[in-house]
Amino acid sequence: MNESGGHIHLILPDAVERAACFRVLAEGGGRIVRSFASAADWIEAAAGDDCAILLFHWQQPGKVDGAALLERIGGRGEMAVFVAASRLSIADTRAILRGGAQDLLPAPLDPQLVRRTIDEALGAWRVRSAARALHREAELRLAALTPRERTILDAIAAGLGNKAIARRLDLSPRTVEVHRASIMRRAGAASVAELLRLQFTAEMARGSNSLHFGA
Repeated sequence: MNESGGHIHLILPDAVERAACFRVLAEGGGRIVRSFASAADWIEAAAGDDCAILLFHWQQPGKVDGAALLERIGGRGEMAVFVAASRLSIADTRAILRGGAQDLLPAPLDPQLVRRTIDEALGAWRVRSAARALHREAELRLAALTPRERTILDAIAAGLGNKAIARRLDLSPRTVEVHRASIMRRAGAASVAELLRLQFTAEMARGSNSLHFGA
């Protein structure tokens, strides 16, 4: 996989298990897979920024255990996290659920199950990544609008014509026409339909962010 920030990371202390999972994930190409022997190694490598899918064993050697790692990852909603474990206490299970892990895989790991699970998660990540790119583009294109133009765009999105917008904002229809032309130019939209798609995409992005941060 060539997308920036779309790497698969494995943090598996057992060398045999780590090598088997790495091998099955790397088969066929199209993925960037990195493996680490411990959570401490992963943190020291500052590898989190380019990680899309993370699979780690709950029992980690050294000072950074699974709970500490999950807490450190925190609110990185763009990263899909999977935990491998053989035995868990009630406290461990609670920590995993609260920490936002996407799924729990039985240990010792079955490499084929890991491959199927990671492939599915990677497909979902790519969909989310593409949506985020569209959101960013829409926000950037609409960021050039003035507050007045934003207001008029909202009215256009609500289905109002020039005369209705003029009455609502106490403007002349001609002034609304000038603003509409400016909005199209600033947003780089070739048609009203394209402009409305940008508006809708930006609104969806803001709604998603509100839901995420409010969780």
